[in-house]
Amino acid sequence: MKQLKFFLCPNSPFVWDGNGFSQCFDDLVLGFGINAASIAVICIVGIMRRRARTNWTVKFSEKALLHSIAVIEACLSCVDAILLVKKKLHGDFVLYHELLFRFSHFLVWATIVFSLRCACFQHIFCDMVLCIWWTIKPLFGIPHLQKAFSSMEVLDCLKESSVLFLDIMFCISINCIRIKQASANSSPMEDSLLCAEMDIEEGCHRDSRRMQGCWDHIAFRSIISVMNSGSGKQLGFDDLLLLPTDMDPSTCHEKLLSCWQHQHNNSSSNASLFRAIFSAYGWPYLRLGLLKVFNDFIGFAGPLLLNKLIRFLQQGSGNLDGYVLAISLGLVSVVKSFSDTQYTFHLSKLKLKLRSSIMTVIYHKCLSVSIAERSKFSEGEIQTFMSIDADRTVNLCNSFHDMWSLPIQIGVALYLLYTQVKLAFTAGLAITILLIPVNKWISELIASATEKMMKQKDERIRRTGELLAHIRTLKMYSWEILFSSWLMDTRSLEVKHLATRKYLDAWCVFFWATTPTLFSLCTFGLFTLMGHQLDAAMVFTCLALFNNLISPLNSFPWVINGLIDAFISSRRLSRFLCCSEQKPELEQKAKFQPSFSNEKYDLVSNDMVVVMHDASCAWSSDNEDQNLVLNHVTLSLPKGLLVAVVGEVGSGKSSLLNSILGEMRLVFGSIYSSGSVAYAPQVPWILSGTIRDNILFGKNLDSQRYTDVLEACALDVDISLMAGRDLAYIGEKGTNLSGGQRARLALARAMYQDSDVYLLDDILSAVDAHVAKWILQNAILGPLVEHKTRILCTHNVQAISSADMIVVMERGQVKLVGNSSDLAVSAYSGFASVNEFDASYIHSKLYSTNTSMDKQNPLLEMNTLDVSLEAQDIIEAEQRKEGKVELIVYKKYAGFAGWFISVVILLSAILMQASRNGNDLWLSYWVDTTGISQGKYSTSFYLLVLCIFCIINSSLTLVRAFSFAFGGLKAAVQVHNTLLNKVINAPAQFFDQTPGGRILNRFSSDLYTIDDSLPFILNILLANFVGLLGIAVVLSYVQVFFLLLLFPFWYIYSKLQFFYRSTSRELRRLDSVSRSPIYASFTETLDGSSTIRAFNSEDYFLARFTELVAQYQRTSYSELIASLWLSLRLQLLAASIISFIAVMAIIGSHGSLPISFGTPGLVGLALSYAAPIVSLLGSFLTSFTETEKEMVSMERALQYMDVPQEELRGFQYLNSSWPFQGVVEFQNVTMKYIPSLPAALNDITFTIAGGTQVGIVGRTGAGKSSVLNALFCLTPICGGRILVDGLNIVDIPVRDLRARLAVVPQSPFLFEASLRDNLDPLRMSNDAKIWDVLEKCHVKGEVEVAGGLEAKVKEAGTSFSVGQRQLLCLARALLKFSKVLCLDECTANVDTQTASILQKTISTECQGMTVITIAHRISTVLNMDNVFVLNQGTLVEEGNPNALLQDESSIFSSFAKASTM
Repeated sequence: MKQLKFFLCPNSPFVWDGNGFSQCFDDLVLGFGINAASIAVICIVGIMRRRARTNWTVKFSEKALLHSIAVIEACLSCVDAILLVKKKLHGDFVLYHELLFRFSHFLVWATIVFSLRCACFQHIFCDMVLCIWWTIKPLFGIPHLQKAFSSMEVLDCLKESSVLFLDIMFCISINCIRIKQASANSSPMEDSLLCAEMDIEEGCHRDSRRMQGCWDHIAFRSIISVMNSGSGKQLGFDDLLLLPTDMDPSTCHEKLLSCWQHQHNNSSSNASLFRAIFSAYGWPYLRLGLLKVFNDFIGFAGPLLLNKLIRFLQQGSGNLDGYVLAISLGLVSVVKSFSDTQYTFHLSKLKLKLRSSIMTVIYHKCLSVSIAERSKFSEGEIQTFMSIDADRTVNLCNSFHDMWSLPIQIGVALYLLYTQVKLAFTAGLAITILLIPVNKWISELIASATEKMMKQKDERIRRTGELLAHIRTLKMYSWEILFSSWLMDTRSLEVKHLATRKYLDAWCVFFWATTPTLFSLCTFGLFTLMGHQLDAAMVFTCLALFNNLISPLNSFPWVINGLIDAFISSRRLSRFLCCSEQKPELEQKAKFQPSFSNEKYDLVSNDMVVVMHDASCAWSSDNEDQNLVLNHVTLSLPKGLLVAVVGEVGSGKSSLLNSILGEMRLVFGSIYSSGSVAYAPQVPWILSGTIRDNILFGKNLDSQRYTDVLEACALDVDISLMAGRDLAYIGEKGTNLSGGQRARLALARAMYQDSDVYLLDDILSAVDAHVAKWILQNAILGPLVEHKTRILCTHNVQAISSADMIVVMERGQVKLVGNSSDLAVSAYSGFASVNEFDASYIHSKLYSTNTSMDKQNPLLEMNTLDVSLEAQDIIEAEQRKEGKVELIVYKKYAGFAGWFISVVILLSAILMQASRNGNDLWLSYWVDTTGISQGKYSTSFYLLVLCIFCIINSSLTLVRAFSFAFGGLKAAVQVHNTLLNKVINAPAQFFDQTPGGRILNRFSSDLYTIDDSLPFILNILLANFVGLLGIAVVLSYVQVFFLLLLFPFWYIYSKLQFFYRSTSRELRRLDSVSRSPIYASFTETLDGSSTIRAFNSEDYFLARFTELVAQYQRTSYSELIASLWLSLRLQLLAASIISFIAVMAIIGSHGSLPISFGTPGLVGLALSYAAPIVSLLGSFLTSFTETEKEMVSMERALQYMDVPQEELRGFQYLNSSWPFQGVVEFQNVTMKYIPSLPAALNDITFTIAGGTQVGIVGRTGAGKSSVLNALFCLTPICGGRILVDGLNIVDIPVRDLRARLAVVPQSPFLFEASLRDNLDPLRMSNDAKIWDVLEKCHVKGEVEVAGGLEAKVKEAGTSFSVGQRQLLCLARALLKFSKVLCLDECTANVDTQTASILQKTISTECQGMTVITIAHRISTVLNMDNVFVLNQGTLVEEGNPNALLQDESSIFSSFAKASTM
């Protein structure tokens, strides 16, 4: 063995020569040994992978690059070997270990060239093992490079540098090709630089609930298959990760709900959501705090190791301590990377659980709270609870740990500063302490501004929801501009408080961003003034500690703001969750009630279905508001009867049903009910979904009963004509159904339930006489419910006469109870004398009518619009963009902010960073010059220059902060104004096809992002960008050699971020798309909560909502894992950069490199600038991707800025008194709702003479409302023309046209404002005129009781009954005094007596006006001058109603006959 050692290493030790590894050890072990191992790895991998070959397809350029590197490397090593052999042949002394090294090096590259040439071996270069080996191999070449530089031979230096460079290039190339191959084969892509545990052919399961190895969890490998899919196609929900079991929204809901209920039961008056959250998730959250402590403290290891390393470099020692320190610096960064990502993962997972818990608990509460109890909150406020307050409460998780963690980080940093500069650190500490009260004061102002802003935001969202819900009616009134101006006033107040908050935030940014520079100036200034001398180790350790201070100091105000926001939101949510719930009990009792005997209660359960004893009810939840709607009602309703509840408009009929349902506040008395309940409300609540979904309502399908119900409710023919039949999709609020179809669908839902009690609220008013007769005979009196109790609020004479029992209501009291034969009841109700029209007269006219008309199908109610729209799903799927967020989106945002302010922001940020870098370079210069010659400049000169840099930096920081605040505010205002303008000018068809929740999502969640989150994250992105730019510039100035080595790392970095961004964009878009159905479902549930409670379907709807939340959670969870996957790899990449810089610094300190690192000051500066690369690289990409994610909100807003616009312009000038006569002519008018589908109005022609009253009748869906749509230009006609007083309406500006016509819409519309504003928002009439019109419309008394013209109308007019709302809408139309008045079913929801009086009022008050009335009641049109009968969009009959009535063959007479039977 000794002889072999002497033979191989004759002139040097085998391992160590005193200064480092010997040349023999370098050549034999690090050279020949590594080369032999490389050949062995290539051969083994080739043999193992030969049978399982992977498809190896690479671009020609990539293949050429690999071949070029291999051939050049083989040629270099071949020349090297030849020169050695030649030298040996000439008799020169050649070392055998050098020969072995050179020949083995040639053999390695010859093997690689051979393998690349052979098709059967090419694929081995995408093997993970080989990629990992080639990643490690270049590290063994560093000692050879060091030896070459120490020899100072230029050729040797160039040769070894070239060899090492080509090794690194080959390593990067095969790793990049492997990544692409993995992606192309849809196999898990893993960064071969970091992970070596899985073979390329192994799968990576998306099911995160399967058992995975520890490394898989730590490295977040579960996301790889999602990212492979995302890089190659548009992601779908099926591609996402499955949720872990503990993140299931149902589990989370039960957990928080039980904690809240326990909290509420213990202290109902002082229940706190915050305490309930702590009970549910507190201990796991506190345990995370331990990981947070470890993570924070390990962050300080970097500056301490940096200090040791710089001191080592200053001393110039030649031992191995420097390498240990350099490698330790890298290892600390690696450990910090893993602990940081694990903390973020577990915290974010907890936040997702909390978010789903809060959202489902809010939804559950909305399902449980009665309408009266919910009246404490506006609908906009409740929607804000879900869209904004839930997220802000969840952010408590971040802020709470940061609240104690940041002071600890600051404290430790200050202590370490003390160890470096002694008491001089107190100068910096004084600045920090002085800023604490300033920061506190600013935070209080921000909290106040935030609270005011949230109130205005609630109001704005409520107004926006109101505008969107009634946009069609507003367009008919030409009020959309008026409403948008009111909305803009609210927005202005919101922006005012938002501006206060933003400018205060700007001060926070200024104070905290300038603190490190001020800290540096004051600390070093005091240190030198105390007589100490600065040195590189101390200065740059302090600078590293200052960098550690930047994050906690800058974050602290945001943390405080986040905590304040979270506590405000949690208080708001607590107040809502404290509302008393409506319990499904048979018995309701008031707090103060009379005694009630057990005998009477027994009577309820045995004979009576409902017993009300002295019950007084109110709609308000306020105990002080004693405005009783039902006043001391005593009523007993027996089982199995049809009970008709009758009375004038506003008498309390609907309130009686709601009191039985428990939706009203029982002020006095008691209400008992028994059995299950089904409910059909006066305004039908239609669920977004299929017809079958609407009828089944969560129940199982019973085919026979389902078919019988469809037939009984006259829906079978309608459904048979729809594309998809009963699986046809119904849009939001039944937008693609006629009014009659909606009413019958609600009735079918009630009948299918097979309940004990049916509460039917005026369901016959929305259908024509034929269908009303059919429904009465086959549904209400039919075999399906004939032995059940049916309580029917109605004005229909046939229904009243068929009732077993009649309850007469008057002013909230039960006036009479009896049956139709009871004289007192008949006289009071007026149905015997005031009929649809005189029965004897009709019978005399129609007695001989062929009875075969009874057998006509009375159910053919198919509107062309409905068939057409069903064929093409009326509700369009929400669109989402593909690929990256386009540059135009950023340009648009910059344009909204203002190009000048954008340039100012960019310049101020760059100059701010430049001043900061100049500050650090000046410190470096100061350290070096004081070390060389004490007397070059005085200390005061150095301090003065440092002070100038500090002032410049502070000034530019202030400019940047306020410019960003101003630009962000301007953009927020411009985006909202433009979006609102575009949306209100969109055609009515856009709102029919787009759910209101989807549009509202733009105005709530997306706009909140543009207002608040987007400017914030853009500011961070800009700061990170200029920070990285500053580091690059400084490092290029200090050390060019470092930058050359940085390029390969930058290449890997860019590849990683590109791969990640393609998926993150898709995930963000999926996130937005999955969020919209949650808000749409929530808004829909708010509207129909009373119906859901009546059917006892809360569990079904909660399950539906939970499914939507689960989908949203899956998107968010996948987003989280993807971002952490990237973050970990970036941090590890940055850690390797730090290690490399540190090792190169040690090598350079030995004088082994041709390019010097420069002075100790510059070396320290380079190392202190390398340390933040770990956080800056990750932070830059995170902020970049977050910006891109937030920009999706801007992208979504821009989508709705491109919606089609109504044709508003017209060239025809109108006289102020136009129309003069009111002549309306339709000439061959054809109208289609969608161009490719059949016409809704088909070549229709008629003329309405000025001053005449015309009725339009027809079966439900015949196209009656389409006539008004065409007249008001809600839908443009595609053929013919419409003339009003001889002017073609196409030539008239649309808003002018609508403003000159008066209309009473089918659905009465009142909004939240004073009654005066509802009747006359433009203030065109005086009080006397308004009161006069109210009296003529028979609603004056109700208005006086409500509080007069200044009385506040509740949201959607719920303070008035539906009938009263219709009367108020009629009063509004009469106040307008137009020559053309259109009435769309305006008497459908009023009693026959009131309807008769109103007809007389219209006849007398509208003398000389053209009145176009769409009616279901024949009595409504009997006294009119003319009547048009429509069928499927065609005019089938017209004439005088009395003449048509006498014609037995007329269609009109068949309507009349049906209405009397």
